[in-house]
Amino acid sequence: MVDTFYAIGLVMRVCQSISLLELLHIYIGIESNHLFPRFLQLTERVVILFGVITSQEEIQEKYVVCVLFIFWNLLDMVRYTYSMLSVIGISYAVLTWLSQTLWMPIYPLCVLAEAFTIYQSLPYFESFGANSTMLPLDISTCFPYVLKLYLLVLFIGSRAHVPSISERRYKLYLCCTLTINELLLLSVLFPDNRYHAPGRASTSRTWHKSDARG
Repeated sequence: MVDTFYAIGLVMRVCQSISLLELLHIYIGIESNHLFPRFLQLTERVVILFGVITSQEEIQEKYVVCVLFIFWNLLDMVRYTYSMLSVIGISYAVLTWLSQTLWMPIYPLCVLAEAFTIYQSLPYFESFGANSTMLPLDISTCFPYVLKLYLLVLFIGSRAHVPSISERRYKLYLCCTLTINELLLLSVLFPDNRYHAPGRASTSRTWHKSDARG
């Protein structure tokens, strides 16, 4: 776990850089998603990965980095698979359910892990003065203060995902409804098959008996 960043750090940086193209996909309509919440989430990851973890070698050895990478990859694995299949018109009920519900417990844990990562990096930035710059008129900008301010933005930005709960519930309800309708349609088209709606099996057996008597 300590060597997580040294093992997959380069891959994570490349993948997060490529994920910025998702904003373009949303803008031109390839992916049906809200632009502003995705922009906030991608900004969070870029700041944490490049501004905090990559710039401080001491943070790269923390266990929280491994936990954070697990949460990020778990969410992306489900979300990108669901989005890719949706674009080509393929839908699976289990994958839809995971896509619309898995983020509810995982995303708050991601925010807490990101906040804890920033909290652990503050002493190193304060002692080494890394990423601190001097502005004109002798106004100094210290990166630790920027990170402290960003902690507030991090929790406020996480609230942008709350309004989409009702939309996710609607998508989940729609998927479940379509699945039930497909099963009912199969039970009607193939009454002798194993796809039986409730009450169809007894009706089918009664029909066969009356037909045999006739």
